[in-house]
Amino acid sequence: MSIENVTQAKTAIEQTSAYKTLTAFFDGGEFTSVDALAKSQDTYAEVVAGFGEVNSKSVFAFAQNADFCGGAMSKAQAAKIKKIYDLALKTGAIVVGFYNSKGGRLDEGNALLAGYGEMLNASSKLSGVVPQISVVLGDCLGTGALNAVSADFVIATKDAKLSLDTMGKNSDANYNAENGIVSVVADTEADAVEKARELINYLPENNISETYSFEETAAEDSGCVVHRTVDAGSIYKLSASYGKNARTVFARINGEPVGIINTLGGALTADDANKVAKFVRFCDAFSIRVITFVNSNGFEDIKSAAKVSSAYAEATTVKISVVTGTAVGALYIALAGEGANADVVYALPEAVISPVNPEAAALIVAPEKLNVPVSEQADVVKQFAAENLSAEKAAENGYVDDVVAMEELRGAIINASYMLSGKRVETLAKKHSTI
Repeated sequence: MSIENVTQAKTAIEQTSAYKTLTAFFDGGEFTSVDALAKSQDTYAEVVAGFGEVNSKSVFAFAQNADFCGGAMSKAQAAKIKKIYDLALKTGAIVVGFYNSKGGRLDEGNALLAGYGEMLNASSKLSGVVPQISVVLGDCLGTGALNAVSADFVIATKDAKLSLDTMGKNSDANYNAENGIVSVVADTEADAVEKARELINYLPENNISETYSFEETAAEDSGCVVHRTVDAGSIYKLSASYGKNARTVFARINGEPVGIINTLGGALTADDANKVAKFVRFCDAFSIRVITFVNSNGFEDIKSAAKVSSAYAEATTVKISVVTGTAVGALYIALAGEGANADVVYALPEAVISPVNPEAAALIVAPEKLNVPVSEQADVVKQFAAENLSAEKAAENGYVDDVVAMEELRGAIINASYMLSGKRVETLAKKHSTI
């Protein structure tokens, strides 16, 4: 191929939607292509791939090219994506994949299945080594969807289709968000690209590098405990429509990225437990500090309790828990007590910490006090909790490290984070947990 033909080919590729997606994604619209002229049968490979910087961090990325054969997966495309994974593994850089494909080139037969398998294997090797983000901009159906959801986070446009079912059953973005598959739903392709760029701000490049610090901003002076603790404007919501009694977000405190778990008062469901456990394990894999705000009366089932407890107990990253409301029994143990192996535990003055719910505790310990009209029992229980299950009582018995006023909480967390910044923990050698 002459230099003139090479130039013409590159110009044609640079006019495609996939190439434009990557230029919108990388800083300054600049990236270095990988296997730019790789062929797939009678056309160019159905994916654009390359490396560059996003928010000054090293990133490898690929974008399926719907302008060539509808972005259909092929041996050439699989090989090109696998090369991106291999390079990221060698260099320790974040991987982002943009998905938009009509399926696979079935005329390639079993070679296509082999290509899918090699991609999945390469992606699995990267898990826990570098962060992976999938951005679904169009159709992502069949085996290709398996590769997309293997990433740590999935961002999808509201019109995207994501499903193992090649007919698109249960593929709607909102359906996938409600079932914990999609982390963020974006309105448009441009919004999805920007959401991916923003998410990278909270992530280290790999599991041995540190997250970048940002300029500190003051916390908000109103709103929930999370908004009053983290830097203003720094919250990045994840899986907001999955699970009803727990929230997981990235944020910054004193300019440092942290993972936040906030329980909202009710018992944690199986969806809540799955979301919390997965988030804690991700943060632990990349040494992102975990701040847990505890306000819940327990778990809805024992399996959920075991899953969350295991995730917290195994995590060796910095863990700070704050009891903001009620922390009862197994929930307290798993998120803030000995089971969580938390480094520091604070409580707000109004917090209640009890082995069973306050009503049961009052009935067991002081049944005579409940010999009042039903309309007055709630006040009696509240008084009992204030006298016997208070944060002050828990602190006196060593179950929390300090009782901190709301206006002092942000400073306390900053000081504890600084003190724990050099934390080192050795663990027993094993392949992986089985819980």
